[in-house]
Amino acid sequence: MTAGAPAWALEMLRHGRVARLATADVGGQPLVVPVCYALLDGLVYSAVDAKPKRTRSLRRLANVAVNPRVSLVVDHYDEDWTRLRWVMAEGVATVLTGGDDFARGIDALAAKYPQYLTLGLSRDSGAVIRIAPTRILSWRWSES
Repeated sequence: MTAGAPAWALEMLRHGRVARLATADVGGQPLVVPVCYALLDGLVYSAVDAKPKRTRSLRRLANVAVNPRVSLVVDHYDEDWTRLRWVMAEGVATVLTGGDDFARGIDALAAKYPQYLTLGLSRDSGAVIRIAPTRILSWRWSES
């Protein structure tokens, strides 16, 4: 659901390099983590990749399993505060571990981030979080 969002906000969501993904567990405890992501056909994809992590049993995946409502924020900070802006996609997340949509998400991420090619992001295993936005919020200093 990107209808009604300003063009600048959709461009920022499409081309942003890093976002913050907010999830919450069954008790409402929030978790916010930086993620790489790709926007494809109105859906947002983020993979659990091969970068070093303490565990593959990530809280964000467990949180989505029990509470699929998430928010993804892309922001831009500048010392010139008239250039401040952000866009937020609120929606419903699903953890994908295979199938056509999983592969589409992997392909979109690899196309946006060439680093994934050297990390060996697999179309055959792993986990991808797919977010179906239900609302897009945005703000910038000046709407002009």
